Amino acid sequence: TVARRMAQHLQMSTQQQAAMRALSMFKAHPWHGIPIGVRAPEVVTAFIEMVPSDSVKYEIDKVTGYLKVDRPQKYSNVVPTLYGFIPQTFCGENVAKRAGVDEADGDPLDICVLSERPIVHGDILVQAVPLGGIRLIDRGQADDKIIAYMQQDEFFQTWKTLSDLPQSMVKRLEHYFLTYKNCPGEAASCEIKATYEREEAHEVIRQSMKDYNSYTTVHRSVILM
Repeated sequence: TVARRMAQHLQMSTQQQAAMRALSMFKAHPWHGIPIGVRAPEVVTAFIEMVPSDSVKYEIDKVTGYLKVDRPQKYSNVVPTLYGFIPQTFCGENVAKRAGVDEADGDPLDICVLSERPIVHGDILVQAVPLGGIRLIDRGQADDKIIAYMQQDEFFQTWKTLSDLPQSMVKRLEHYFLTYKNCPGEAASCEIKATYEREEAHEVIRQSMKDYNSYTTVHRSVILM
């Protein structure tokens, strides 16, 4: 009957509401549970793991979604910008193909976010406007670094692409990624294949979104545990 169907519908709605309330009690996983943003790739959500004042390297724990200590910074170099990743991205086959190598590092797409004002801790979300990127190859794997600025920061509003940045700022980022894993005198494990402008950064983000869709299709049962 109509009344019975209505009662079933109401019961289902109540169950759905209870499920939503239960989900809201838990922290969303920064990689899988936070949307990249409806305006991606022009504006993306960035989860910040590290800030320039950090002397310890933090990174996301892929299983729990919490920040974990990876290692103390080995040497005196520090990350020059806010540093983290773009949720719901994955560096896989498409990102590797874009970089001209056989494989990528299998992590979410990294992002460096410029901010005029100091931010003193990570584990935060910011909206970021991509300007370009660094095509880093780490031990033969694609490990692109998107360079962006914080959307709300008026200091950078006139910057449209990587060429608008002072060259010294780009060089500082390049130097950090080329040296942060190596002792002075050691052979570098990373190389920079290229830097690129905004349009290529947008395409890298699109490809990482495709890779994420492929990754989650294969690993959905693990992600939803």
